[in-house]
Amino acid sequence: MNTGSIHIDETLARYSDLLFGTAITVYVLAMILFLAALAGARSRKLASSAQLVTAGAGSSVAVDERAPGRIDEAPRRSLGERVGNMAYPVVIVGLIAHISSIVLRGMATGRPPWGNMYEFISLTCAACVVAGLVVLRKPEHRPLLSFVLLPVSLLMFIGGRWLYTQAAPVVPALKSYWLAIHVSIISVSSGVLLVSGVASILYLIKMRWGRPESEDPGAAGTGFVAGVRRVVDRIPSADTLDRLAYKAVVFGFPLFGLGVICGAIWAEAAWGRFWGWDPKETVSFIAWVIYAAYLHARATAGWRNHAAAWINIAGFVALLFNLFAINLVVSGLHSYAGL
Repeated sequence: MNTGSIHIDETLARYSDLLFGTAITVYVLAMILFLAALAGARSRKLASSAQLVTAGAGSSVAVDERAPGRIDEAPRRSLGERVGNMAYPVVIVGLIAHISSIVLRGMATGRPPWGNMYEFISLTCAACVVAGLVVLRKPEHRPLLSFVLLPVSLLMFIGGRWLYTQAAPVVPALKSYWLAIHVSIISVSSGVLLVSGVASILYLIKMRWGRPESEDPGAAGTGFVAGVRRVVDRIPSADTLDRLAYKAVVFGFPLFGLGVICGAIWAEAAWGRFWGWDPKETVSFIAWVIYAAYLHARATAGWRNHAAAWINIAGFVALLFNLFAINLVVSGLHSYAGL
């Protein structure tokens, strides 16, 4: 198919769509495996109790009497650890398919493959998965990838089902080298900040539903609340989740700010002004201010815990609002980036 002087490779476009669907399927499979790993993992308190019981039975004394370095068998890994180790490479396979889909889309259209909502969501979700793999790379943190893959799978399903756009050249307003710079930076930073938002949500859940360290591990009780607490007890500590959220914002926030600056420069070249309070510009600025407030709150005594987490979640909501409501509902200069 020819559109003007630009040739669209339909074969590569079909392969790109196929890999996009494959990536969603693999992500869902990995999410299920990570949830199974989380369910199969013993809580820290239960593990500590088991160690105390073993020590009380005299096994620790027997170990001390042996020659240095001599052991009968290696510590057995829990079912959760084994399943988690299986799920991690599954995510990597899905990411390879996902990135291949993006690359083939660019090759099919002969332009940066993030010129519409479908492509932008795909790139943002790929960045989110990469950030999740990096931030949660420690084996004990890997089951948390299930909570990252949940919004990724939902966003990709929405993008592929309702926002899908046939491979085609971009509109004239987007034919600029700033498309490759500005949009890619915003997309990557948004993906990183989504990981931070998920970590803060889990932090608040842990603080609300997690059992105190002094509570008897076997006294969980029965019922819905007890079941929720048993699951939450397998999530890393609230302090760990808080640190993970903070690290992601420390990386994503300056990148997001750089993307906003690049957008202003592009606006001056395209529309003759750096800033015009267009809805997209306004909400991006609001999101930037929210994340700046989060970093300030995170460094301020008394705001470090619940308040900072809520501010980070507000930034997470602002990003999603900017992604969907502004592009698809509100009329503005950025409406061409909708469908």
